[in-house]
Amino acid sequence: MDLSNLKPAEGSVKNQGKRVGRGQGSGKGGTATRGHKGAKSRSGYSKKLGFEGGQMPLQRRVPKFGFTNINRVEYQGINLDTLQQLVDEKKIKDTVDFETFLSLGKAGKNDLVKILGRGELKAKLTVTAHKFTATAKAAIEAAGGEAVTL
Repeated sequence: MDLSNLKPAEGSVKNQGKRVGRGQGSGKGGTATRGHKGAKSRSGYSKKLGFEGGQMPLQRRVPKFGFTNINRVEYQGINLDTLQQLVDEKKIKDTVDFETFLSLGKAGKNDLVKILGRGELKAKLTVTAHKFTATAKAAIEAAGGEAVTL
């Protein structure tokens, strides 16, 4: 290796392409590929987000739909089969509360937790949550545990 055969590492040098607006000799001088006149030829031009050349944009063509209740309360649902799986994996013993769900990643710190009735629960558990469905509460109590509402 000597100075005559040095070259940059593969992929480190990228071809920058033609530099526009650098004089007539470059072949890209004059209008600098922007064409003549009009908003698009000016500096500082930027089209609106969603602009479709004057055609009615999609977000205005599509009708508004439905209703959003501003007082809706969203719950993070956790099913009985999930609780049973956690018992089988020995991640929970006899009590389950919000902190447990938080540490296991089953709920976020700002979530409200609702226990749902899918699956079956064999273990005797004391479950503490914000809400329970009727079937979930019945299943927990049938297994000998208790459902405590926060």
